Amino acid sequence: MSRLQRPPRRRPNRIYARFDYVVLTHTSRLVSELVHAEHISQELPRHELFGEMVRERLIYYPSVTGEPFRTPGRITALIESGKMGTDLGLPPLDPATDRAMICGSTALLADLGALLVRRGFREGSLSQPGEFVIEKAFVAR
Repeated sequence: MSRLQRPPRRRPNRIYARFDYVVLTHTSRLVSELVHAEHISQELPRHELFGEMVRERLIYYPSVTGEPFRTPGRITALIESGKMGTDLGLPPLDPATDRAMICGSTALLADLGALLVRRGFREGSLSQPGEFVIEKAFVAR
């Protein structure tokens, strides 16, 4: 790559253009660990370039496992019980229409991956597309 060439910038509207909505879940043990909640729910919708897309299509669904919160519990339990779908007014996850990207602890990756497989999702990779992928950049090796 020469100095004058730059890799193409990823445009957030590509994801929003492919899907009716994007659901971003975030589970932490404590409310104070939801460090990006205000940015996601307050600042992104006002962003000059893509705020409109965020307002129309991003659904933020935080949950907390270790103390009282409006959405208590681990995301796997909230999906499995149907509570997430009910809270958001969405149908159950379906591999025919839904895609997932999972990032988190090793235990979360295993549990959520297994939940998706039980629902008919296939794990994908760069060479073999599927209905879900696991972000492995933060996985302990």
